[in-house]
Amino acid sequence: MPIITLPDGSKRQFERPATVMDIATDIGPGLAKATLAGVVDGQVVDASFEIADDADVRIITVKDEEGLEVIRHSTAHLLAQAVQRVFPEAQVTIGPVIDNGFYYDFAYEPGFKPDDLDKIDNEMRSLVKQALPLKRIVKSRAEAIEYFRQKGEEYKAQIIESIPEADELSLYEQGEFTDLCRGPHVPNTSHLGQFKLTKLAGAYWRGDSNNEMLQRVYGTAWTSKKELNTYLHNLEEAEKRDHRRIGRQLDLFHFQEEAPGMVFWHDHGWIIYTEVQNYIRKRLRKARYQEVNTPEIVDLSLWQKSGHADKFMENMFITGSEERTFAIKPMNCPCHVQIFNQGLRSYRDLPLRMAEFGSCHRNEASGALHGLMRVRGFTQDDAHIFCTAEQIQGEASTFLELLYSVYRDFGFEEVVVELSTRPENRIGGDALWDQAENALATALEGAGIDYKENPGDGAFYGPKIDFSLKDTIGRVWQCGTLQLDFIMPQRLGAEYVAEDGSRQTPVMLHRAILGSLERFIGILIENYAGKMPVWLAPVQAVVLNITDRQDKKCKEFAESLENQGFRIDLDLRNEKIGFKIRHHTLSRVPYLLVIGDREVEEGTVAVRTREGENLGSMEVEAFAQHLQNEVARRGKTDNQ
Repeated sequence: MPIITLPDGSKRQFERPATVMDIATDIGPGLAKATLAGVVDGQVVDASFEIADDADVRIITVKDEEGLEVIRHSTAHLLAQAVQRVFPEAQVTIGPVIDNGFYYDFAYEPGFKPDDLDKIDNEMRSLVKQALPLKRIVKSRAEAIEYFRQKGEEYKAQIIESIPEADELSLYEQGEFTDLCRGPHVPNTSHLGQFKLTKLAGAYWRGDSNNEMLQRVYGTAWTSKKELNTYLHNLEEAEKRDHRRIGRQLDLFHFQEEAPGMVFWHDHGWIIYTEVQNYIRKRLRKARYQEVNTPEIVDLSLWQKSGHADKFMENMFITGSEERTFAIKPMNCPCHVQIFNQGLRSYRDLPLRMAEFGSCHRNEASGALHGLMRVRGFTQDDAHIFCTAEQIQGEASTFLELLYSVYRDFGFEEVVVELSTRPENRIGGDALWDQAENALATALEGAGIDYKENPGDGAFYGPKIDFSLKDTIGRVWQCGTLQLDFIMPQRLGAEYVAEDGSRQTPVMLHRAILGSLERFIGILIENYAGKMPVWLAPVQAVVLNITDRQDKKCKEFAESLENQGFRIDLDLRNEKIGFKIRHHTLSRVPYLLVIGDREVEEGTVAVRTREGENLGSMEVEAFAQHLQNEVARRGKTDNQ
C-alpha cells in the first residue's frame, strides 16, 4: 500500500502498486490526459512506471521543463519510425535531443533528398493521428544484440556491443518500430505534433572521419503551435541574418580553401574591425591597462611549463626551426607572465593590468569551422590582471563595471551571467577557493547582477564568471569571461615582493569582454542584420546627385563631412535617383543625402535614412551635428 506524496505536500494512498498514470488519474481525468511522464523520488520516469513503495511523485506535463525534453526525445523516435516506413532499407543509428530539437542519423546508401523531408513529415503526422502507445520492454544485452541483428539493424547491434556489460537494456516499442533507449517517453504518439523537420546533413558514424558517412535529419519540436511558430520565425530570421551571407552581400570578408578558418577582411569589413578594436583600446587605456604585444611563435617548452601542451596539444599548430620545436600561440596568458617576470615586482605595482589584441591560432577541426563564429586564426581582446588575493574582489567589481558599459555601447541590454565554482579535480586548498568564490559572488551581488551558479564547472585552476549576450531574436552568445588562476603564475615563476619583504605569487585574473573580435563582429552583424549602428557603419552616409548639375555641390558637401572625420561615399553615377537610393539602401548605408537643383539653391541636402524615413532638408552643419550625435550614441537604445 504505497503512500504517494505530491509536490504540494498532500498524500494519496493506494491499495496496490500504482503507476504514474494511475496517480494522475486519481488526481483528475484532465491531468491524466495531459500527463507525459513523472518524477519519482527525483528520477524522471515513464507514465507507465510502477511504484510499489512510498515515494515523492510529481506529474510532468507540457508546462514542465522536463516535458519538452520528453516530447523531443519521443519525436526523434517518431522520425525514425517514419523514415523506416517510407524508406524500409534505411538503418537507424542514434537520435539524441539537442538545443531546440533533435536529430537522427541514418545509414541509407541512396541518400535523402530535400524533397524527402516532406514525405517523412507526412508519415510522422500520420503516426501521431494513430496515437500509437510507447511500451518499454527489457532485454538482456545478448538478447538485444540478437534482436537487432535479426532485423538487419547492424548499427544498433554495434551500439549495444559498445555498452559496458549490463544485466538488462531497455527498448521502446511503438507499432512495428522498436528502438534502444533509456527513456522516458510520452504515453502515446498523440502527444506529439508540434514539430518540423528542418534540414539534412552528413555525419560520420561515431563521429570518426575514417568511418562511413551517414545521413542526419534535423528537426525541432515544441509543446505548442505558438512556440513552434515563434521558433520557426526566429530560424528564418537567423537565416536572413547569417553573417556569412551578409558578409558577401556587403563585401565585408571572405574565406577560401587555401586558408581554411582564416579571414580575408575586405575594406568595409576591416573598417568595422578597426573601429571595434580602437574603441576597446580607448576603454582599456582609460581603465589603466597597459597594452602589450607578444610573439605569435613561441618555443614549445613554455607551453609545456604552463600546462597548455598537455591539454591543448591537438589544437596547437606546431612548427620547427634549427632543431627546436615551436608552437603558434593558441592563447596569450603564458606570454603575459613572461612580461610580468621582467624585473622584480613589488606589491606597490599591483594590481598590474596587461592587455593585448593577441593574434591566436587553434587547429580546429574543419567540420567545426563556421564563418567568423569558429575560426582557426583570431584576435582576442585579452587581458590579465596580476593582483594580490585581497585585491580580487575590487578588480572583479571594476571589471564588471567596464564590461557592462561596453556591452551597452554595442547595444546589448540582456546579459546572462553564470558563476562556475570549484570542480572535483582542482588545484589549491579549500580556503583559497572559498576566498576566490566569495570574492566573485560578492562582486556580482554588489553590482546587483543576477546570476546562475554552476557548481563544479569552474576551471581546475580557479572559479570563473561567464557572460553571454542575448541578441534581438533571443539567441544567446557566450562572449566575456573572468577567470581566477592561482596556478599558472606559480608554474611560470611569477613573484612579487610583499609588504613584509617575502616573495609571494600573484593571483592572475584572465578576462575578456568581447572574446574573439572575429566572432564578436559576426554576432554584431547578425544582431543588426548588417544595419550597423552609425559609429560602426563602414560608410556612414552617401551623397547622391540627381543630375550632373549638382556634382560640384555634392563634392563640396562630401568633402566637408569627410574633413570632420565622417566616412562618406559619393555617388555621381549617371543613373536614376531611385536606382541609386535602392542600391545604397540594400548596402545598409545609414544616411542617404540627395542633392537636386532645389538643394543647390538653398544650400541644403535632403536626408533619408536606410529605413526609408525622410528627415527633410538640412544644412551641412545641421546634418554634421545630427551625425555626430548618432556616432556618440553608439549602439545604445532609447532606454539605455
